Amino acid sequence: MPIYICPNCKQRSVDVDGVEGFSDEPVACHSCGFGFLFELMDDYYPGPNTGLVTCDQEARVIAVGRGVFELTGYEEDDLLGRDVREGLGLEPASEQDPVALALEWGVRRLGEPMILRARSGHRKPVICDLFPAYDDDGGLLVAFSPGIGA
Repeated sequence: MPIYICPNCKQRSVDVDGVEGFSDEPVACHSCGFGFLFELMDDYYPGPNTGLVTCDQEARVIAVGRGVFELTGYEEDDLLGRDVREGLGLEPASEQDPVALALEWGVRRLGEPMILRARSGHRKPVICDLFPAYDDDGGLLVAFSPGIGA
């Protein structure tokens, strides 16, 4: 059974067919009213200070959820349309780019240590969980949590 998460409020839900009622409209969040839900292969429980960012198939930001501003200082208008790596100044802790790997191979990447450049210019360690989209549009859900020393 497909599991969905709201990129805005982090509310999880289950839906059989991914559409709202008898219509062809994608299922929306019944908790906060956000316009679409992100399908996950397995259930995921984000932490209380985790921020979610939804990207298209080219890693451009299409939605920013609650918690991102508190962690980064960036508001949605600052990030919309920008590559998530560029917009947040993300640097992988290893040589491999987990964002590119998740998009190219369509695989989840959990617990990826990265460095984020906050709006203030400070560099912060974060832990990223990346989830590829399973619908025809593709895309990526990126979950940011404070890392060690943050």
